[in-house]
Amino acid sequence: MKILSVTAQKPDSTGSGIYLTELVRGFKKKGITQSVIAGVTKVDQVCLPEGVSFYPVYFESEQLPYPITGMSDEMPYPSTRYSDLTEEMTETFRKAFGEVLKKAVEELDPDVILCHHLYLLTAIVRELFPDKKVYGVSHGSDLRQIRKTEQNREYILQRIPALDGIFALHEEQKEMICGIYGTGYNSDVFRQEMGASQGEEKELRLIFAGKISEKKGVKSLIRSLDYLKDSGLIISLELAGGAGDEDEYQEIRELAEKCPFAVTFAGKITQQELAKKMNQSDVFVLPSFYEGLPLVIIEALACGTYVICTDLPGIRNWIDQNLPDNGVVFVEPPKRVNEDEPVEEELPVFEKKLAGAIEGIAKYPGSKPEKEHLEQISWDGLCVHLMQIFEQQSVYRKTL
Repeated sequence: MKILSVTAQKPDSTGSGIYLTELVRGFKKKGITQSVIAGVTKVDQVCLPEGVSFYPVYFESEQLPYPITGMSDEMPYPSTRYSDLTEEMTETFRKAFGEVLKKAVEELDPDVILCHHLYLLTAIVRELFPDKKVYGVSHGSDLRQIRKTEQNREYILQRIPALDGIFALHEEQKEMICGIYGTGYNSDVFRQEMGASQGEEKELRLIFAGKISEKKGVKSLIRSLDYLKDSGLIISLELAGGAGDEDEYQEIRELAEKCPFAVTFAGKITQQELAKKMNQSDVFVLPSFYEGLPLVIIEALACGTYVICTDLPGIRNWIDQNLPDNGVVFVEPPKRVNEDEPVEEELPVFEKKLAGAIEGIAKYPGSKPEKEHLEQISWDGLCVHLMQIFEQQSVYRKTL
């Protein structure tokens, strides 16, 4: 089997990029011949397994003289919002990716083209290669984008339903995709290290990983610690990840300086470094106001870390179905507008609940998932499942 993976974004700087890269690594272990197409700049260094051909599409170049298009309005690197694409910019996007796609397909002759995000580039792939098996992976942000952005909406809506298959992150997202159009973690990296220190006995070490932004709930997380200053707990918080908006990032740093507990910024780190930090932490906290299926939760659990997460649609059901006795503590989110913007007046209540969850898990830690359940949803397990689907559909088509 030969697989061509396609994304319009960097393949290593966001959750969806890591998702693509880990699938590529998993397929490599299975002996799959592969190529990858991704949007990058000429200064980016892309790390893919040996033997995987890479076909870059260069932004900030003569052909595409603007930053990489981002599925989120705020990316951890300079980006262009899809809502800001003009007709001329869209045409240059279509031409640049079209040329590279045709070259990659001609040279690899893939059995499957696996596109990440149900959006503009995936629609282009479907149009260009009507006779190829083309699958799409939704990461949640693409569904938010199609709801809020008028540019190219009709073009996308006409072509996504023509895909050979769509992979959703959980059941609620599946229903959302059906309404609009009619996961795995790296077990080689994220695992509990025997003898790993979980911090001083009396210190509660919290860690967050993701984009350092308000929509990820970072401000609320820091403010929630104010409610714990008289709890008797000794707390430290480490924030791992890059900045979205620079002004907002500076506001978060200033907020951290006023926090009654130590808050440190690890910056953007590798998956290996994150796994090490998770092993050294007690609780991973993800207070986001919008998520698809945050794989970082599974990675934290695999490292033996307790997890506190906002109770967003689909996440609790998926985790409970796949990881019995997971011990994850869910916190009710505030009301939101535009899907990811919290109502300001509701934040104090949310932050009090978040503080209560932190104090509760410190005093009454729950259970942790079994290793065999975690292995079933690793990247290796996901790759095996995807390959079975590709092969079953191939056999089905031959019998028609």
